[in-house]
Amino acid sequence: MRDLQEIRQDIDRVDGDLVKLFQERMELCREVAEYKIDAKKRVLDPKREAEKLEKVMALADSEFNRQCVGELFTQLIAMSRKMQYKMLAEHGLSSGFGFSEVKELKRDGIVVVYQGVEGAYSHQAMLQYFGDKTENFHVKTFRDAMEAIRDGKADYAVLPIENSSAGSVYDVYDLLLEFDNCIVAESFVKVEHALLGLKDATLNDITTVHSHPQGLMQCSRFLEQHREWQSISELNTAGSARKVLEAGDKSHAAIASELAGELYGLKVLEKGIHYNKENTTRFLIISKEKIYTEQAKKVSISFELPHTSGTLYNMISHFIFNHLNMTKIESRPIEGRNWEYRFIIDVEGRICDAEMENALLGIEGEAKSFRILGNY
Repeated sequence: MRDLQEIRQDIDRVDGDLVKLFQERMELCREVAEYKIDAKKRVLDPKREAEKLEKVMALADSEFNRQCVGELFTQLIAMSRKMQYKMLAEHGLSSGFGFSEVKELKRDGIVVVYQGVEGAYSHQAMLQYFGDKTENFHVKTFRDAMEAIRDGKADYAVLPIENSSAGSVYDVYDLLLEFDNCIVAESFVKVEHALLGLKDATLNDITTVHSHPQGLMQCSRFLEQHREWQSISELNTAGSARKVLEAGDKSHAAIASELAGELYGLKVLEKGIHYNKENTTRFLIISKEKIYTEQAKKVSISFELPHTSGTLYNMISHFIFNHLNMTKIESRPIEGRNWEYRFIIDVEGRICDAEMENALLGIEGEAKSFRILGNY
């Protein structure tokens, strides 16, 4: 048996040869890229890649080595594509994906739409981002808000996308994929629930509590202390407050924000009844314009993958190769196609950055469908 140190020296020698051959291969790939740029040919050539993999795998002397060679050359080919996409970006062939940079979002003479009613957290998010002087109106559903943007009835929509306790709002994700509207900003609202009742009510009077299901869930520990109370689910928290006011029954209370209490003339019977004191909802500011501001620092994209092994890894590898930080990934089922999904990814950066352009060009070239949802 040979000495371990001697074996390692031979491995180092082979690794050195591999590096030299790899650099020689990448130089040849660079020549291929230059040819494709001049000839306006696509970077991705699935037929050629499949033939290449089959050919090199056939050179292996065992089934195990055949599989390893396939994985090795899959990565080599992927690295070649990444270099080609980088060269495309350097030649200015990405065109900014149809987005334009603006100094800041327009604030004067605008109309903003939000889902829910006055006093809802969406209303609070609108006030927090745009102020109380902006013309605004509310609609019943998320779809109504997206249609108002599409039809030019509003310049911006404010919609919730995720809560730190309850998770993502999948209905809004689905609408982002359906409509050609664009995320232009985001706003974070701390969720602080209070128990609201009529002016002459006390805690001892309460027998029934109304709120959105998430409001009830987020205050479950408080409600467990009053198990004799009946909990009733409503469409939203602020609507619950309005319902209590209209009912005029001091045995009924609502779980909603203190803002909702002020708007509907209710008394705060107990404040801060949510158990997660850091509970926060992220809201999206949506427009039909494909714009991003100087302060934009996050890109959201969606794409659909070929239904084959390793394709999701190949997509994510574009971010790794370009040193970009992916902060979130979601999947949504594709209607009419069981067990197939579209992915939504958030990644730090700006569309105009060279590294981002390189990554997005790569994903656009390899995905079955691809769309930038916004840079904000």
